[in-house]
Amino acid sequence: MDTPSASFARLFPGMVGMTLVGSSVTVSRTLVDAPLFTTQAVRYAAATAILLVMARLTGARLVWPRGREWVWLAGIAVSGLVLFNVAVVRGVAHAEPAVVAVAVACVPVVLGVVGPALERRRPSRQVLLAAPVVMAGAVLVEGTGRTDAVGVAWAALALACEAAFTLLAVPVLRRHSPWGVSVHAMWLAAVLLAVLGGASEGPSAVRKLTGAQWAAVGYLALMVTAVAFVLWYSTVRAVGAGRAGLLTGLAPLAAAVVGAVSGSGAPRPSVWLGIAVLVLGLVGGLRRRDIPATEVTAVDQPASHTGIPIAEIATEEGFTDQRPR
Repeated sequence: MDTPSASFARLFPGMVGMTLVGSSVTVSRTLVDAPLFTTQAVRYAAATAILLVMARLTGARLVWPRGREWVWLAGIAVSGLVLFNVAVVRGVAHAEPAVVAVAVACVPVVLGVVGPALERRRPSRQVLLAAPVVMAGAVLVEGTGRTDAVGVAWAALALACEAAFTLLAVPVLRRHSPWGVSVHAMWLAAVLLAVLGGASEGPSAVRKLTGAQWAAVGYLALMVTAVAFVLWYSTVRAVGAGRAGLLTGLAPLAAAVVGAVSGSGAPRPSVWLGIAVLVLGLVGGLRRRDIPATEVTAVDQPASHTGIPIAEIATEEGFTDQRPR
């Protein structure tokens, strides 16, 4: 049976990854006036180079996509990276940032239902009960905010893209590992964004970046992209998309904490209440249940399309040593 320490070890990478994502909110404010597509293209290109070096140093084996894998990886790049950034930027022009953040906070519910379906197993009742609690806590942390119909549409697109970032990776994580999925999604997104940037912002747009914006891009490329992506996909592969989805609730929590530390002031009472509700949902959803040993594999490990647990296949194919060290 999976021990509490082993369970925590599998969740910990995703927890760190979502904390880094939450910290990016404050940093990203520096890029409000920067050329959108060009800046993101630089970010993902730099993150690809960093991740290639990290993979080489850790001995992770990267393989070239084949067949339908291109569709899944391109889907991650287009929806989870390119369209998500567009939805967030365009969305805040019609709605307060909290509206988009609240929409993204619904991700645990989506992943809790759709994730297990892609992994060929039944949704966990424990996760399904905890997901709305996590979502409610995130809403309290972020607030609600004003919006119009267009803002709601952009927020809905941001939600779909954020969910796609995880769900589209499920079919390819077994063969490509978290390293490979991250690398291929990043370089594909960098190419797409470079084309969009060149067409809409001009090839000289990169020269408009200030020193502070370059520093922000560097942090986003290293910590929020290269490191966080691998950590997140490691947890998705280890525990499944549904259970990992609960950890997305840590992003608004981290954003609130970083904002308070950076001088935005102490959190409001509603934020403290949201933090308490969010933590309650995480504890309830991630707490290990006492289940018979014969059911551990079927319940706890996402199954591949062959019906064999992904963790077991990973061990057989030598993928175990490719996890982040």
